[in-house]
Amino acid sequence: MTEMLATARFIKEIGRGKDGARSLVREDARLLYQAMLDGRVSDLELGAILLAMRVKGESVEEIAGFLDAAEDSLQKLQAPAAAFAPVVIPSYNGSRHMANLTPLLALLLAREGVPVLMHGVTHDPQRITSAEIFAELGLPAAADVAQAEQAMARRQPVFMPIQVLAPKMERLLAMRRILGVRNSTHTLVKIMQPFTGPALRLTSYTHPEYFEMLTRYFSDAAPHARGDAFLMRGTEGETVANARRAQQIDWFHAGQCQMLVAKQSVAEELPDLPSERDAAATARWTEAVMRGDKPVPAAIAEQVAHCLAVAAAIRQRGG
Repeated sequence: MTEMLATARFIKEIGRGKDGARSLVREDARLLYQAMLDGRVSDLELGAILLAMRVKGESVEEIAGFLDAAEDSLQKLQAPAAAFAPVVIPSYNGSRHMANLTPLLALLLAREGVPVLMHGVTHDPQRITSAEIFAELGLPAAADVAQAEQAMARRQPVFMPIQVLAPKMERLLAMRRILGVRNSTHTLVKIMQPFTGPALRLTSYTHPEYFEMLTRYFSDAAPHARGDAFLMRGTEGETVANARRAQQIDWFHAGQCQMLVAKQSVAEELPDLPSERDAAATARWTEAVMRGDKPVPAAIAEQVAHCLAVAAAIRQRGG
C-alpha cells in the first residue's frame, strides 16, 4: 500500500497568505513535490498546496526543489551525435491572437542539424497549439522515447506530448481544470530539461515577478551540468521571438547572464506573416518559408543564429 505523506507541516509554512507565508528549503520542496507526483498526497492537501503556492508565489529554492523531483520523473532522451547540443522548446500556450510560429523555429533549427525536442499540450480549446501545426506539417507526435530519438536522428524536429514525456506532471497540470488557476507545474514544464546530457533550454515568462525569480534560478540554483538557457518574455506565452517586435533574450551559462538581444520597437516594415492563424494556414505559410518562397522573419532568424552558436558551444564544451 502506498504510504501517504503528511503535509500539514509544509502547508503550515506556505499557507499563511502572501505576506505571512514562509518558503520551503530546497530539500523539503523536492520531498513535497515528489509525493505530489507519486500521488502520495490526499486530494484535500493537494488542493491546499497548489492554492497556497499560487497565492504566495514560488521562491528560487522551491522551484529548484520541485524541478529536482520533476526531472527524476521524466522520460529521459539521448541526443544523437551532432555538431550541436540539443535544443528544448516548451510549447504550452499556443496562440490566440497571432499565428503560432514556434514550429517554424523548430524546423529552422533542425534543418541546420540541431536535435530539437518540443514538448507541450496537444489541444487547447481557446488556442492553436504547436502540436496541431506539426500534424498539419505531416510530423506526428512521438508516442515514446524511441520514436523521438529516431526522428532526431533523421534531423526532424520532435514533438512529445506532456502525457508521454512526463505523465505524472501532466496529472498536476490537469488540476487547472478543477481549480480554475495555474499551479507551479505550469512553470516547471517550461524550464525542465529531459536529455541525459547538457542541452539549451528556451524558456519564457509572462509576468515580471517570474522574470526575477527565473533569473535568480538560472544564475544561482540551476545545475550547470544540465546546460544553458535562454530566457525571454513569451510571445503569447511561447518561446519564439515576436516577428513584429523582438523581445530581450538573456543567455544563462555557468552561473553568468549575458544579454543577447535587446528589446526592440515595432518593426518599421511588418513581416509577411500568415493571413490566418489556424493550424492549416500557419502550416502552409511555414512550408513556404522553409522552401524559401517567403522570408524568415528577422527576429526569428536572429533567434535561430543565437541558438546555433550556443548549442555548438555547449557541444564543444563536451556536452
